[in-house]
Amino acid sequence: METLSTNGHTYELSRATRADVPAIVALMSDDAIGAGRESTDVTPYLEAFDEVDADDAHLLLVVRDEAATPVATLQLTIVPGLSRGGTKRLLIEGVRVASSTRGSGLGTTLMRWAQAWGAQRGASIAQLTSDKRRTDAHRFYEALGYEATHEGFKLPL
Repeated sequence: METLSTNGHTYELSRATRADVPAIVALMSDDAIGAGRESTDVTPYLEAFDEVDADDAHLLLVVRDEAATPVATLQLTIVPGLSRGGTKRLLIEGVRVASSTRGSGLGTTLMRWAQAWGAQRGASIAQLTSDKRRTDAHRFYEALGYEATHEGFKLPL
């Protein structure tokens, strides 16, 4: 296990386990958008966790505070590709910090850790998507140096 320190607080960073899934779902539901989108039935999340956990290209993290309470999560994926001269990309998904912990510096510290993790695995670009309604998240990512260079498209299947 690894630790992250910011603003006088220490957090434990570890690979998520099945036992963490309910807490991760709670983090994903901890805002107005997530509350309307996420389900209370943990079964599909457990099935998705099993797929993510079985694939070495993915890392689902959980971050715990000093009381061992999960306060953040994110999923990292290394994506090999042919574009940009065969560049590997670090895909950052599902970034959530508990509302009680937002503004503490944890998000910034966690994102910097994630970027270093990706670079250590050969990624030369980090990319993420953020719901257009998450304007606070957009300001956060822009403050970290991310640029909204592309328009994203989704199609329900």
